[in-house]
Amino acid sequence: MTTLTLSGARALVVATMTTAGHTAEEAEIIADHLLDCELRGLAFGGLARALSITERIRAAPEPPQPIRVVTETAVSATLDGGDQVGYLVGMRSLELAVAKARAQGVAVVGARNTWYTGMFSYYLEKAAEAGLAGMIAGSGPAVVAPHGGTEGRFGTNPIAFGFPSTPAPVIWDIGTSAVMHGEVTLKARLGEKLEPGQAYDAAGAPTLDPAAALEGAFGVWGGHKGSGLAMVVQLLGMMSGAAADPPGISDCGFFVLLVDPGALTDAEHYRRRVAAFAASIRATRPVEGGGAVRAPFDRSVACREETLRRGTIDVPKPLVAALRRAAGFLASGDARDR
Repeated sequence: MTTLTLSGARALVVATMTTAGHTAEEAEIIADHLLDCELRGLAFGGLARALSITERIRAAPEPPQPIRVVTETAVSATLDGGDQVGYLVGMRSLELAVAKARAQGVAVVGARNTWYTGMFSYYLEKAAEAGLAGMIAGSGPAVVAPHGGTEGRFGTNPIAFGFPSTPAPVIWDIGTSAVMHGEVTLKARLGEKLEPGQAYDAAGAPTLDPAAALEGAFGVWGGHKGSGLAMVVQLLGMMSGAAADPPGISDCGFFVLLVDPGALTDAEHYRRRVAAFAASIRATRPVEGGGAVRAPFDRSVACREETLRRGTIDVPKPLVAALRRAAGFLASGDARDR
């Protein structure tokens, strides 16, 4: 592993994104999102994703176009992402939704023609900081098999809900696949195996080989219940105009719904009630031999605080080397191997 300082890791991502054609401002937006994944222990969505972004940009037959609003009302908007990476499209969508929800009490924003929209809890944490509750759902290419099947019909289809609270928001953020695309891609890069039951090869046989899984299909999370939720998420993403089964890594749907609790009740009182309810969950008597019960987002907050205190992250050496090549430079003074 190579140990990077947090500032060194950010500089590496910014340099990689700038070399890939993003402006300095865009590179910082992407880097902030990817570094937050690393801070929270979700390495497959962190620096590894920067390399995937670079590869996707290089493989695109045409350069991306500007993000544009194609329809809009006082409480809604639909964006065409112009084939821009989703970290940028997602932030634009969130900013629109926050402004409209603050003004009107509720907002719904959809985006299409984008890809790699990232970690939905990242956006919902920002919404919660603005005092808003909400939901985000995202569809994608058909890489996940429905329950009982071995062919892709759904995207990995994450869905997340967030609620303002103190000292941190309550956020529940899951993918509806047995394994996320970023995890499979990272394991393929590092030569690691998948867990049993996570994927099928192109012929429909169970596989532990991530390369075979990328040519076949991932399993769905949660049996028939998770399969139904995955279908719902796909339909929500399609509401933005995204395709049901777009080719390759393209045309992901992004659906944001935000609500100002103050439109329905006393907002500050609601925030305190959310905090009290989350505290009651943590106070639940644990099963024999088990650890303390956690509320959603507790693990992320604790992991982020510990990583910030430590000031470094550990990244696989091959990944750091590939990023330095993509960035066109060798970082110095910010890394050590171990």
